[in-house]
Amino acid sequence: AQQPGPPLSDQEYQQFFRFLRVEHRASTACLFRKLYGCQDPLVQRLDEYENHGVVPEGPICSSLPGVPFFLDFCTFSFYRCTRKKYFIKV
Repeated sequence: AQQPGPPLSDQEYQQFFRFLRVEHRASTACLFRKLYGCQDPLVQRLDEYENHGVVPEGPICSSLPGVPFFLDFCTFSFYRCTRKKYFIKV
């Protein structure tokens, strides 16, 4: 991660999810998120890394059809998990 705050670039995003590209790995990470929640230290570290050290607060804008925003990053992450859209970037 470079600076706190800005989201990962497309290249960094691919690198971040490289180890999760196999679907069972991504679903395992989602299961961990579901079982322990967004406040779990490991889940928080993954979220912070994905967002250059700071998990965004407040609404998360989305370009997904029918879903213009999410209340927070945790809600967005759960959406990715429940819809099995592990690698979408908003």
